[in-house]
Amino acid sequence: MADLPPGVQREYPLARLTTIRTGGPAELFARAGTLEALERLLAWSAAEGLEVGVVGSGSNLLVADAGVRGLVIKLEQDLSKIESQGTRIHCGAGARLPAVSAAAARAGLSGIEFGVNIPGSVGGAVRMNANAYGGELARVLGWVDVVSAAGTDRRGPQQLGFGYRRSNLERGEIVARACFALEPAASAEVKATLARMRADRKAAQPGGIKTFGSTFKNPKGPQAGQRTAGQLLAAAGCGGLRIGGAGFSVKHANFVENHGEGTTADVIALMAEGRRRVRERFGVELEPEVQTLGAVELPGGWKRR
Repeated sequence: MADLPPGVQREYPLARLTTIRTGGPAELFARAGTLEALERLLAWSAAEGLEVGVVGSGSNLLVADAGVRGLVIKLEQDLSKIESQGTRIHCGAGARLPAVSAAAARAGLSGIEFGVNIPGSVGGAVRMNANAYGGELARVLGWVDVVSAAGTDRRGPQQLGFGYRRSNLERGEIVARACFALEPAASAEVKATLARMRADRKAAQPGGIKTFGSTFKNPKGPQAGQRTAGQLLAAAGCGGLRIGGAGFSVKHANFVENHGEGTTADVIALMAEGRRRVRERFGVELEPEVQTLGAVELPGGWKRR
């Protein structure tokens, strides 16, 4: 690979693209501003036998400390635009979900208010079927354009295998664009709802620091006693617990904070200790919901997303 396509860079530092600010560089990195550019990058990567990853808002992403082999792509420009068309919002997968919620409110559309408290990109939200405050992305999704080395495929929500915080999207498949089907509403009322949700988040969750969350999915089953992952972690004494430069937040124990020079290995070790404490005290196996890029060493039994 002596000659790289235009715009492809070597050894790009990925930590700056994540909210937790950990991890090493991408072997190769590129920004895709159009659907055609993304298709070309994926076709080139396939011809070169390269693994492909994508980074969105980086709010729920752990990058391997040793870096990432292959090509990492960031969506921008046309693939991060947001437009309203009647009762639908069309956007690029690189758009931030809070911005989509705000755009819907300005257009007098309701149904995606919950997105204001999910600090991720649309593409990541689709992959994880993001949900918060009673809202769920699968309920309002009209369609997505999924790009792979084979080209672009438009899929409806029924084709995405949605479950709790999961979809059936495979590695090498990148959500490029999405459409949300919403309901007309008074713009002032939707804006007021967003303001209340923002205030609730500010009161309950850490902010203004290097952090990400939620770290674990909320468990189901009688042993959890209807408690959230954060409540179980707090009850197990994990609030404020630190390993290396990583620590569980005192304010919300399901959020991990980077207190300085934390590494991805520190975050994984912290999560493993929190998971152990909850299992030993309550008999509940917390399931991580973080995304990973590169050879992140996860403890045995963890599911890699």
